[in-house]
Amino acid sequence: MGTCGSTGRGEANLRSCASYAVVDLLRRGAAPHEAGLEVMRRVVAQTTEPRLLRPDGRPDFGLKYYILAKDGRRAGVSLWGPAKYAVSDADGTRLEECKFLFERDA
Repeated sequence: MGTCGSTGRGEANLRSCASYAVVDLLRRGAAPHEAGLEVMRRVVAQTTEPRLLRPDGRPDFGLKYYILAKDGRRAGVSLWGPAKYAVSDADGTRLEECKFLFERDA
């Protein structure tokens, strides 16, 4: 198993029980980044309020997951990228790249 925290549009996370769903996928054997991306896709599919969508149909909000598996594997997953997340471990503190669903417009 593991743990999952999030930042961004909390309502999008809560309505889909996203952190729970990420941890459940970890329990079933998914890698942290796979679990995060799968649940992010679910959030996007459940976002039906027009006020929360861009003209192209993509979400007009941000959401990130910070995932740590029981065995130490970790991932940052973002709705929009490129994005980074902070890691502190025996190798020090640094920023690492998040996996993401959509690339920001230039």
